[in-house]
Amino acid sequence: MKKIAIYPGTFDPITNGHLDLVARAEQIFDEVIIAVSDNPRKNPLFTTAERVAMVDDATQHIPHVRVESFDDLLVNFVTRQKAKFVIRGLRAVSDFEYEFQLASANRRLDSNVETIFLTPSEANYFISSSLVREISYYKGDVSSFVPPHVELALQNKWAAGRPSS
Repeated sequence: MKKIAIYPGTFDPITNGHLDLVARAEQIFDEVIIAVSDNPRKNPLFTTAERVAMVDDATQHIPHVRVESFDDLLVNFVTRQKAKFVIRGLRAVSDFEYEFQLASANRRLDSNVETIFLTPSEANYFISSSLVREISYYKGDVSSFVPPHVELALQNKWAAGRPSS
């Protein structure tokens, strides 16, 4: 039976930390589906279509990976994809409590869903999308945190929408 894992997130934007986890997951599973959440309550900087395109671009070199968006409960998406595993990243101890809560809720909603926690490399453990957005907003250098096309997308997004000072 094919082992399919879902790596869900907002990916607003995708970072090198995310890509690190995708590469690690791809070594364990037959297929990794990156599930870009279409959740307007998170007030993403990029549209769902923009995020899907950025993630797709960033993962072209990683085999057995595809990108989908979803707008409902994760366990429903997992079932539709005929998957059993959910990949979640842990950067620090502070992530664990929240991620454990999500994993427990998902297991309660569907006992067939298993959550697998992965940690990024030391070079990427501190990177978060919100940190990248903040640095890029103030025109800081995010080139070591994201792929080049994402850095350009951030620059273009802020140029189009940064309030003048």
